[in-house]
Amino acid sequence: MEVLSEAARNMGFALTPAQLRMFQVYYEKLIAWNQQFNLTAVTEYEHAQIRHFLDSLSCLLGIGESKGERRWPGVPAPGTRVIDVGSGAGFPGLPLKILYPRLDLTLLEATAKKTEFLKHVVTHLALEKVTVIHGRAEKVGQNKAHRESYDLVLARAVADLPVLVEYLLPLCRVGGKCIAQKGSSAHEELTVAQYAILLLGGEVHYVVPVELPGLAETRHLVVINKVARAPQKYPRRPGMPGKRPLLDATPSYSLPASASHTL
Repeated sequence: MEVLSEAARNMGFALTPAQLRMFQVYYEKLIAWNQQFNLTAVTEYEHAQIRHFLDSLSCLLGIGESKGERRWPGVPAPGTRVIDVGSGAGFPGLPLKILYPRLDLTLLEATAKKTEFLKHVVTHLALEKVTVIHGRAEKVGQNKAHRESYDLVLARAVADLPVLVEYLLPLCRVGGKCIAQKGSSAHEELTVAQYAILLLGGEVHYVVPVELPGLAETRHLVVINKVARAPQKYPRRPGMPGKRPLLDATPSYSLPASASHTL
């Protein structure tokens, strides 16, 4: 895990030897299970350290602070309730839990085989306060035990932003944050998603560009504050957000100059 260790240090994280061993075990489990269940297309050792583990840790830049031209990661308070929507093989939720074990983490995944993998990794790494849910975000977002109860709601590579915010914002408490990991299309997706974000009680806080070693494409963290409660009818029934995204016929979004930070 030398590549991860050095890259994380450059980003502002100090990983302990114990944490690096946990990442090593996580990688080995991922590769072993991937032979049967097709969890990821990124399996090469060094690539996985950057594209899976470091990319996941970069979410904390979304709650960090800018100092000069550099943005540093934030440290979530112990007990922070985090939900990773569409967790897949555990990204970004599990790497964040390895770094900050006192997070209260929920992993939400709709594919049963992937939830079995998540439970296996959580058990094997002896991670506490991790809940794995096999379910759809549309249903969980209407469940009183989860609706508007999370401090931090995360998602990576789940859906285009106009669809994604209908999954995320109903799970986020007022005063909390949603962080969506996006690629080079982040600003274009924001233009289209403005109506849905406002309707669901959100407000764009900023967009953080993230440069990962060896990746030509700039990653982006779209950080949305939850400023008002989401209307009770959202999220709609499973499948509806994707079929009928919440779109405004005349979007007029423009990102304030102060909202974009370059690392």
